[in-house]
Amino acid sequence: MIIKSIELADYRNYDFLSLQFDRGTNILYGDNAQGKTNILEAIYVAATTKSHRGSKDREIIHFDREEAHIRTYLEKDGIETKVDMHLRRNKSKGIAIDGQKIKKAADLLGLCNVVFFSPEDLGIIKNGPSERRRFVDMELCQLDGFYLYNLNHYNKIVNQRNKLLKDMFLNPQLKDTLHIWDMQLVSYGSKIIERRRLFAQQLNDIIYEIHKKLSGGKEELLIRYEPDTEIEGFENKLHFCQDRDIKAKMTSAGPHRDDFSFLIGNVDIRKFGSQGQQRTAALSLKLSEIELVKKLTKDTPVLLLDDVLSELDSSRQNYLLNSIGDIQTIITCTGLEEFVNNRFEINRVFKVCDRKASCMGNEPQAEQE
Repeated sequence: MIIKSIELADYRNYDFLSLQFDRGTNILYGDNAQGKTNILEAIYVAATTKSHRGSKDREIIHFDREEAHIRTYLEKDGIETKVDMHLRRNKSKGIAIDGQKIKKAADLLGLCNVVFFSPEDLGIIKNGPSERRRFVDMELCQLDGFYLYNLNHYNKIVNQRNKLLKDMFLNPQLKDTLHIWDMQLVSYGSKIIERRRLFAQQLNDIIYEIHKKLSGGKEELLIRYEPDTEIEGFENKLHFCQDRDIKAKMTSAGPHRDDFSFLIGNVDIRKFGSQGQQRTAALSLKLSEIELVKKLTKDTPVLLLDDVLSELDSSRQNYLLNSIGDIQTIITCTGLEEFVNNRFEINRVFKVCDRKASCMGNEPQAEQE
């Protein structure tokens, strides 16, 4: 699958923007704060219905407008698909595929898989568990519709259970209804635990060789899933934590507390790894994500690289660029020197400036002083 083109209207800082992408490597370059990342964000929203930044729809609509539009044209095996997305400040988004409205935003997922890699992702190993859960959830929601269904229901039930716990402060007899929510938590949560465990196994099958090559054969990386509770003990743990939950007015047990550890030998590099080890592991994780999408979907994802090359040393830059292969890639950067110096093949170059993006052709040249 490739993205042929995208049109934006009243999206972030753009009144209107239309870009035609090459099926190979596309570069968006320009100074900071010109809107390069906004273009990648729009592509991600068009593919997943959500911003990689976690922004709400109302936050990505042009500040003085009530709505925004994203239109993408996709192509697979010579067949073109048009996706229209209508973002509204005070209503849920509307989505149409080839002119036909879809009832649920989730019906869009899987049509075009994207892998987003930004400088913030380099901290996924050392940062808190919520970021690692978010990485897993964002990928699994693209790959597995059942996971998305279970995750959405689980999160709603956690919120409803938390509300009940707060209401119990004024109405203690509501405690008799707590078991109803516990049963639903166990039902949906068990499916999440099972799928996350499988996801970690699938990543491990791929990441071992990638990380070994990236580290020059010196290190072997293992991902270990650390569920907050096992399936068999989930119900008992909810019961055990009940009094604590009532006092805290929040649910303290379940997959929303899961984590993933990254081990080199017996060393947990989340806590004891060097910055270089953590960054290499994060890069290995993203490259493994690409290969897993290929394996599970029998298709290639679109790779979005948001100024990530400037955060990597030359050896990691070269490994990443050489790993792209036949994947459609859209890269943002502030300059073209790294591509010129490395003689990296570029198919299309856009200069982003003053809320516009101008196609500069396919021969990148280092800018003159």
